[in-house]
Amino acid sequence: MPEPHLDRRLFLKGTAVTGAALALGATAVPAASAAPGGFPDYTYVRTLLTPSRLAYNPTGEIIFPTVRGVYDRLPASGRLGRYYLYYAPHDAPGGICLAYGDSLEGPFTEYPHNPIVSNEWAPHYSVSHVSSPHVMWNADAKEMWLYFHGENTTTRLARSKDGVNFTYDKVVLTTSMLPSGTTETSYARVFRHDLPSRGARYVMVFMINNTTNHRDIGWGWSADGRTWAFDQRPLVRHTDVGAVNVGGPHLLHRDGSTYVVYNKDKESGGDLMITEVGDDFSLRRHLGVFYDSRGSAPENGRAAAPSFGTDGGVPYMVYEAGERLAGSIAMARG
Repeated sequence: MPEPHLDRRLFLKGTAVTGAALALGATAVPAASAAPGGFPDYTYVRTLLTPSRLAYNPTGEIIFPTVRGVYDRLPASGRLGRYYLYYAPHDAPGGICLAYGDSLEGPFTEYPHNPIVSNEWAPHYSVSHVSSPHVMWNADAKEMWLYFHGENTTTRLARSKDGVNFTYDKVVLTTSMLPSGTTETSYARVFRHDLPSRGARYVMVFMINNTTNHRDIGWGWSADGRTWAFDQRPLVRHTDVGAVNVGGPHLLHRDGSTYVVYNKDKESGGDLMITEVGDDFSLRRHLGVFYDSRGSAPENGRAAAPSFGTDGGVPYMVYEAGERLAGSIAMARG
């Protein structure tokens, strides 16, 4: 996501060398060098959440963070902190969870009544697990819209006025909407992004798997964030970047163009990669490594599922650090 408390198309539109003219507008933060596309280089700072320290810890693992600034969106009398951090275990039963804090530097406090969405929600569904929460501020509805999967074949939407208590809406993506042989459509993130030629105001990026068991990045578009059309061809194929699997996609906009950032599997390097797709999604310029995962803890050769924000003009990345289903939620600073 772009930064958690500004318009989605403003994030990272600032100068290529500072990454700081981000509408929060405080102090410029110099960068020694720039990542592909002119984005700031991010450097690991600390872990924010570790499964063993959480009260709700059914499986000993957590994944897929999404951070949102709520201090200018939710009433002061009701909000828990300036930032909401959503995450989940993946394995059954999963469960959509919330932590909150007053800075992207942390600390974040676990919400005491997690999970806020479970794997059973009568009469809407009963599944083995729910996971991969992506929360988007919908300015039109003035609501927090939560996209999450359960099972891996199905992405669902729930809506909230306070970011804590959600009302079920509908299924927005299933494997049946993609080509025959598709076995997974999950890990979706949704962004406010205009595509006039398609009559769309929102874009979704997500992970696809099929009978070959190699994961790619897919995409779709929507006028309202609820009813979607999907390209039947991958946006990024695993073969495009020499990986066995790619996943955890996130959309970023900078200097008049649009990019997708995503992770490789650990066996293929475990790094975050970047591809320029252009504002109309007509480009496929694979620009290489966006963030080089470190071999030391907590990354241990794998960074994944990034979420982005700014705080006081400083860019941050919140992401999975460590081997899949054996890592933590970490924070890097640009």
